[in-house]
Amino acid sequence: MQQQVRYYRPAAMPGLVLGEARFSDFSFAPHYHLDYHIGVIAGGVQRQRFGGRSELLGAGRISVMPPGEVHTGCREGENAYTLRTFRIRPELMHSLAQEIAGKPVELAFGGAMLMAPQLSPFLLALHQHSTQRTLPDEQLLKAFEALFVRLNTLKPQQVNGGLSSGDFQRVRDYCYANLAEPVTLQQLAALCQLSQFQFLRRFSQHTGMTPHAWLTRLRLEIACGLLAHENKQIAALAAAVGFYDQSHFNRAFRQAYGVTPSVYRSAKA
Repeated sequence: MQQQVRYYRPAAMPGLVLGEARFSDFSFAPHYHLDYHIGVIAGGVQRQRFGGRSELLGAGRISVMPPGEVHTGCREGENAYTLRTFRIRPELMHSLAQEIAGKPVELAFGGAMLMAPQLSPFLLALHQHSTQRTLPDEQLLKAFEALFVRLNTLKPQQVNGGLSSGDFQRVRDYCYANLAEPVTLQQLAALCQLSQFQFLRRFSQHTGMTPHAWLTRLRLEIACGLLAHENKQIAALAAAVGFYDQSHFNRAFRQAYGVTPSVYRSAKA
């Protein structure tokens, strides 16, 4: 048996365990989980057996196993495969469902293999992002909204209209005042007395950007001013505007402006 297995527990999301494994010669015997188990493939193909049928988990597909669903897994073909998983406690899964539906929801579905060529790469990117830095809670909501709809287990609540001018001003002031600190979707939603899902929808309709994207841009715009007028080390400046390290700051800055912070700072009048 040759395998490489790693697990991550995002501190910001109790009840979630992220797994990443590469299997070249290993087969899972029939087994089940006490939580919800969502799997996507980053490379290769896995064959799963569950509910009396055999399915292939490959690119563009998502495996969803509810608690108690007995299933197996093995390599398909001669090549190794890389599997990324979201292991979600029932309490968290039901909380996400209620947040999205706007009311208590009974999650009743069996094992499923979904063909989802757009959602599958989104989940892979979310998984990779989450193992490297803080879990982006708005992206988790977006991913699970799409997943629940594909499973036909709930209907997302209707949210029409944007934020009021007063709510947006409160959010803006809070972001400025807490620029150097982690700012969560839950904190911003509470300012407006909205659920996270409602706030995400209303904020996006009001600004044309998600809260995370809007806040990242605010941090970068303020960083531009600091680069032009202050002599702080770039690592210290990155921390002052809320980036967790200089590498994260450099990537975001280059993506936004096409150059690194140091090149921007050296620009001549």
